[in-house]
Amino acid sequence: MIIGYDGKRAVSNMTGLGNYSRLVIERVALAEPLDKLLIYTPKLRENPRLAPIRSLHNVEFRLPPPQGFQGSLWRSFGISNNLRADKVDIYHGLSNELPLNISKSGVPSIVTMHDVIYRTMPECYKPLDRKIYDFKYGRACRNADRIIAVSECTKRDVVRFYGVDPDKIDVIYQGCDESFRRQRSPEEIAELRQRLNLPERFILQVGTIEKRKNLEQTVRALSTLNPKIELVVVGRDHHGYKKRVDSIAEELGVTNRIHYYSGLDFKDLPTLNQAADVIAYPSRYEGFGIPVLEGLESLRPVVAATGSCLEEAGGPDTLYVDPDSPADLASAFNALIFGGREVVDMVKAGKEYARRFDTDTMAGHLLNSYARAIEAFHSR
Repeated sequence: MIIGYDGKRAVSNMTGLGNYSRLVIERVALAEPLDKLLIYTPKLRENPRLAPIRSLHNVEFRLPPPQGFQGSLWRSFGISNNLRADKVDIYHGLSNELPLNISKSGVPSIVTMHDVIYRTMPECYKPLDRKIYDFKYGRACRNADRIIAVSECTKRDVVRFYGVDPDKIDVIYQGCDESFRRQRSPEEIAELRQRLNLPERFILQVGTIEKRKNLEQTVRALSTLNPKIELVVVGRDHHGYKKRVDSIAEELGVTNRIHYYSGLDFKDLPTLNQAADVIAYPSRYEGFGIPVLEGLESLRPVVAATGSCLEEAGGPDTLYVDPDSPADLASAFNALIFGGREVVDMVKAGKEYARRFDTDTMAGHLLNSYARAIEAFHSR
């Protein structure tokens, strides 16, 4: 079988959608070594995160032809011609999108929908961006032969906002990078502490610094904790939200207890997780919430927020709090940082829960979904 993939995010994005795209391509390629995987990307850049994919014998990259559409126009319209020429059996849009003319390509298609947050929290997006997302993502859902949702929460949102038949949607949970499963030695953790000048005891929050991720509530909770507990934040500022967080931190007198790391090398993230006392993810809305799973795999206790899909990612042994209650968040931090045997048991149970997100299992589910999409296409 020849499988085509939208490779833009895999090539260009270092986090989030890029991680998902690379993971899917790598695991499917390893699961079916006789299949050919063609990665369609407007450009090919040097990205060290692509190394595992580029080493696989059955993965090839496809760029726009010298004549014709280039860049985003090629991705939206021109790819369909290439799919026919390459005799692709199925095309997978990995990040909410498909070519706008995919229904005329003669090629079965499937799209992964990560979230519909631009609908559930429209205040976090510019009006023009919301309209573009709604048009492109809604059209992809309608045109695809099948849809993959990364959580039951996302499936419900796709059905709710786009009127899609729920039987057309497969929920396939993503795994996290295998590197989070390896336990680091005390020496490795000590080396990272020294190199990054990490505090002795800290809460870790990973994710874009934006309103939706709710870092300000973590800061408010921090102000009521033992002064020896500090906060490490990994992520880039988005739309200037960090300025608001810094203002709150200054008002509460905790500025010197917050440490920002933007552009952290991904290979350091598993060790950083294992150095932390607690993983915080009080996001108001997510499609899945991969930092929660990374925390579980790292044998760390996790605190997440209610209200979206995070209970799916964290399972019954993660603590969940109201995203608008810094008091509840602080109480959860204290329970996990200063708790006893119950925290150890919670961490062990969380690690066991994380096994259901095995990446080989994910690959098998993806291949089954591809088969259903091809069958649906030919039975139209």
